[in-house]
Amino acid sequence: MARYLLTRAWQSALTLLLSTIVVFVGVRALPGDPALALAGEDRSPEALEAIRRHYGLDQPLPVQFAQYVERMAQGDFGVSIRTGTPVSSMLTTALPVTVELSVLAILIAAALGVGAGVLAAVRRGRPAEWLANGLALIGLSVPHFWLGLLAILYLSVATGLFPASGFVPILEDPVDNLHHIVLPAVILGTGLAAIIMRQTRSAMLDSLSSDYVRTAKAKGLRPRAVITRHALRNSLIVVVTVVGLQLGGLISGAVVTEQIFGLPGFGKMTIDAVFQRDYPVIQAVVLLTAAAYIVINFFVDLLYSVIDPRIRVTGDPA
Repeated sequence: MARYLLTRAWQSALTLLLSTIVVFVGVRALPGDPALALAGEDRSPEALEAIRRHYGLDQPLPVQFAQYVERMAQGDFGVSIRTGTPVSSMLTTALPVTVELSVLAILIAAALGVGAGVLAAVRRGRPAEWLANGLALIGLSVPHFWLGLLAILYLSVATGLFPASGFVPILEDPVDNLHHIVLPAVILGTGLAAIIMRQTRSAMLDSLSSDYVRTAKAKGLRPRAVITRHALRNSLIVVVTVVGLQLGGLISGAVVTEQIFGLPGFGKMTIDAVFQRDYPVIQAVVLLTAAAYIVINFFVDLLYSVIDPRIRVTGDPA
């Protein structure tokens, strides 16, 4: 087990280092000169040179990268070129919003998707399966922005059940925070629930037709025990993989939902930084997104070994 953990840990560290290099070089390959945007109307060569010197843009790329890694190791992501605000302060404000939205959405999606997938597999060929498949198809087909607009129209404007926009920090008022975040999380989780449902159903059908399930039934185990202790547990590897990938994607991909519901999250900050050529913010955002994927996948690997102890030896989730 220790060897398995060490192998995954150094692979994750190497991936993070390569991601840092790719992000650093890729950001500087973007078209446009941030010095021109910062200069405003005064675009004299002297002003541009002073701006580049102040922000270190005149240094060779290896020197800039070394300075960036050194500051990043100390938790300093630099200062926003456009606003002059420390990037770490901007992340502290925006990241908790997106993380809370993503975690709540994935919990809702996992609860609905796994439950519907198990039901569809157990009730194969019956109305329960047809209903679950139909709802999953609707969840995959309906765009989030359209569903979000309908939710605002009918659940916020018409009935007043939920706020139409805004965000309240959880430490300030947990009840009001949940009141503001639950509707965007449900909207964001519908499509994810459909994906999880389809994957769970497929994995459960494979498990239910396997020899060990037939053996468990022949031994006289109750149907619920056969489903939960044998079929579902052996289907969870697929489910955990999908949930891990979707959670990583939500941290950077919830921008549409955040815009519709007026949430001051990670996505809006990313779009603004890209359009404004704000190198420090772009680097921090993309690097944190890559780090989130790496960390989430590392914990997914750990869950593999918990679900199936054979993986601790082979190291292969397949």
